[in-house]
Amino acid sequence: MGDAPLTLDGSHGEGGGQLVRAALALAVTLRREVTLTSMRARRPKPGLRPQHLTVVRALAAISEAEVRGDTLGSTELAFAPRALRGGEHRFDVGAETPSAGAVSLLAEALVLPLALADAPSRLTLVGGTHVPWSPPVHYLTAVVFPVLRELGLGVSLDLRRWGWYPAGGGEIEVRVVPARQLGGFVPGAPPARPRITGLSAVSRLPRSIAERQRRRVEERLAAAGLDATIALEEDAHALGPGTLVFLALEGRAGFSALGRRGRPAERVADEAVDQLLAYLASGAAVDDHLADQLLPFLAVARAASAFTCPTRSRHLETVAWVVRQFLPVGLELSGERPARVAVTPEPPASREGVVP
Repeated sequence: MGDAPLTLDGSHGEGGGQLVRAALALAVTLRREVTLTSMRARRPKPGLRPQHLTVVRALAAISEAEVRGDTLGSTELAFAPRALRGGEHRFDVGAETPSAGAVSLLAEALVLPLALADAPSRLTLVGGTHVPWSPPVHYLTAVVFPVLRELGLGVSLDLRRWGWYPAGGGEIEVRVVPARQLGGFVPGAPPARPRITGLSAVSRLPRSIAERQRRRVEERLAAAGLDATIALEEDAHALGPGTLVFLALEGRAGFSALGRRGRPAERVADEAVDQLLAYLASGAAVDDHLADQLLPFLAVARAASAFTCPTRSRHLETVAWVVRQFLPVGLELSGERPARVAVTPEPPASREGVVP
């Protein structure tokens, strides 16, 4: 598209995998050549880990990219996308090295460019569906994807097999129907009595654990004057055991907690409820994770966006920095608690050749 190649410091800001995912997703979307240096330099294990390497190779596959540095542990990557094609794709986080890396993060990276492809896509993604330090796939179905549909994108997810840490082996199918153009996002004020839905689930463990988790959630929320519908689910097909509590608020926020050996079911429930109550107390329109996940989509939209999130997190600031390197978009972060985000699309004349 005639734009000069970019070189980005991969240790900037939060300096983790999210910077890598956001930069490469935008590179494919805008057909922009980019080099990343010092990737994850401040992490205990610097460079690309299996989950990051899968993102690199998946984005390369859908864009016919020329890539250098796509190896485990690499701290420098050159990525030159040549095209963008939809269709059917299968990617396995553990294909090269056994890993329970999160398929939710892989999906989020792929959906942005495929939202603007010339044909629908069907993705089969294999790895961790419910793992620490990453949003569970239920966060996509209950929070991220409903908002993307509001923007005009057709996207859906089917959980075929649960994959817990450390075994992984979960599988999801994601379908993407491209949008002619993406709209803006200006959510209204949070309702005084939000509609809360949730899930208490177990795999290869007694059902009573899920029942205890649900009972605790219902007790805590009732004490706070909140109503909730909490489903109970058992899964017998995962490779390993696991438990989950997931709570969502009307496609605007989601909170989860995972069980582990020696941790009472009630403490798992408390962790998820505590996050939800803290979010409600903030008065923000969306949660922190949704805020930074939406920024790249809103940056290529045709309409302005404005919303609040509980904090001005390092993740949010890092993604905003990445977006500004690729696009002369108006992107303003203000305030701290809550933080305010405003995105003004760049003028159409400066976007020639860019879809939507």
